Amino acid sequence: MTTDPARPFGRVLTAMVTPFADDGSIDLAGAQELAAHLVDRQAHDGLVVLGTTGEAPTLSDGEQHAVLEAVIDAVGDRATVVAGVGTNDTAHTIENARRAEQLGADGLLVVTPYYNKPPQAGLLRHFTAVADATDLPVMLYDIPPRSVVPIEVETLVRAAEHPRIVAVKDAKSDFGALAWTLARTDLAYYCGEDMVNLPMLALGAVGVVSVVGHLVGPRLAELIAAVESGDLAKAREVNDSLLPVYTGVFRTQGVITVKAALRELGLPAGPVRPPLVDATPEQIAQLRTDLADGGLTL
Repeated sequence: MTTDPARPFGRVLTAMVTPFADDGSIDLAGAQELAAHLVDRQAHDGLVVLGTTGEAPTLSDGEQHAVLEAVIDAVGDRATVVAGVGTNDTAHTIENARRAEQLGADGLLVVTPYYNKPPQAGLLRHFTAVADATDLPVMLYDIPPRSVVPIEVETLVRAAEHPRIVAVKDAKSDFGALAWTLARTDLAYYCGEDMVNLPMLALGAVGVVSVVGHLVGPRLAELIAAVESGDLAKAREVNDSLLPVYTGVFRTQGVITVKAALRELGLPAGPVRPPLVDATPEQIAQLRTDLADGGLTL
């Protein structure tokens, strides 16, 4: 658990997959085992549960609550647990947020409402309503490839006036907008797109919410430390070594390849839920090659 206000949720966080049993049901023991592995062996000081990579849209509310409670029980005493609560319905998101607070989450991840394409005024009203609903700190999730609508700089500046909106997970990769937002607010930025971890950290991001962190957490910690110490040559060296891992994991949906890798490593993962489909033998073979090029052996 972090006490640094500059990085309210830690440095190295992973958007954790939700392990399933072979029949597609939730594997709560597996979720606890994987969470402990990430915190104890992969240098994580935080986890984001029930995000995109956690396949939250295919989990019922009851399943989501059970997963969150299991992870908090497993690692909540030694890592920050951020609950993905965002939906495209403000009332439902508020319900999720209040339940996450009751279960003991340390913070909330609130994605831009998807599909209904709200205007910026609607985004601001949505985010502030959720932040008003609990006493937990909020990380906004800016991911226009999935939500269509980006959070504009002026909206972020207004949102940052709320005392509990403290961070952004950025999967937008608009570096000009990032620079302006950092210049005009105290929001803590977390890179949410692994391929651009280094440039985002160099501009002032305080950490990462990663997918490849399931596999290379210590190297991400090394990357962040190099940037913070001003050793950009070292940071580039570490980042270059990670490029094959970034590429391999995102040849298709990250959760598909990460679950395949975890299964190969003997860690809890299980299948993905429809409409996603599991990695094919050919995709797994390519993943093995990509990860080997990045120094990992499955």
